[in-house]
Amino acid sequence: MRILHTMLRVGDLEKSLDFYTRVLGMQLLRRKDYPDGKFTLAFVGYGPEDTHPALELTHNWDTSKYELGNAYGHVALGVKDIHATCDAIRKAGGKVVREPGPMKHGTTVIAFIEDPDGYRVELIQQGS
Repeated sequence: MRILHTMLRVGDLEKSLDFYTRVLGMQLLRRKDYPDGKFTLAFVGYGPEDTHPALELTHNWDTSKYELGNAYGHVALGVKDIHATCDAIRKAGGKVVREPGPMKHGTTVIAFIEDPDGYRVELIQQGS
């Protein structure tokens, strides 16, 4: 078994696609409209779905905003230079909500950003 994808409901698909592709550098892997169900599925990721996990962005045409609730945590991305990554995200219009620094009660360097719907994405410094 392996993880195939994680689904996030998004209010504005074009804003979300811009964030995940332009700001975070993912590729749009596939996209399909389902007119009878009034929704669109778009899959984004860093490689082909047969070898890499993806994010499924689900846009229900009649819903422009979702309540995040208190169960969702975050999606995590490993980065080589967390400070440069946060700077690039800011310059691209992304929102850094926790600056890079050691995690509470640990030494791993992390930061948090938010996507257009308020979903948190954790950046984790990898390597030296």
